Amino acid sequence: MMHYGVLALTFLSVNLDFFLMLVFLLKKYRLWQVLLGYLLGNLILLTASFFVGKALTLFLPEWLLGFLGVLPIWLAFHDDDDDDTADRAGGSPVINVLVTYLAVCAGCNLSIFLPVLVGESMVHFVMTLGFIGILTMLVVLIINQVAEIKAVQKQIAAHGERLMKICYVVIGLYVFWDSGLISHLIAFL
Repeated sequence: MMHYGVLALTFLSVNLDFFLMLVFLLKKYRLWQVLLGYLLGNLILLTASFFVGKALTLFLPEWLLGFLGVLPIWLAFHDDDDDDTADRAGGSPVINVLVTYLAVCAGCNLSIFLPVLVGESMVHFVMTLGFIGILTMLVVLIINQVAEIKAVQKQIAAHGERLMKICYVVIGLYVFWDSGLISHLIAFL
């Protein structure tokens, strides 16, 4: 069963570092261009995570895939400084936002969403796409409204990294629990 709270936490934590970049992209491009590029990036990465997870479930039991929860926890303790990749794609603003998002967030998103989506059915996956799509649009609209507030930019710069890491650990622990790995290991002991 799909847990909207976990999906929201996953989305927010994995994209937290990109929210600051959205502020800059929204200053440079039109709202609809940023929204479309960001939405396409999210949908591409979610789809890739879902289908890679489905391929893994063909070969491995779900409880064993719970070990994928190590990925978000590892990311929480691994420093990965992302370079600003805006405008490396050339061409349209939508493509620039899409390529920027994929360059900055692809590794983290795949690592985080793969374990979260691994046990979901196609129906739940489609519901997830809709839910994350709505969250993506809301985030862009909200960030567009607060982009001018300097205090917000200062707080994200000061505390965003720490909060993101805490969320990654919580997501990893959730994957351990939800997959049945914890109960399987307890039964083994």
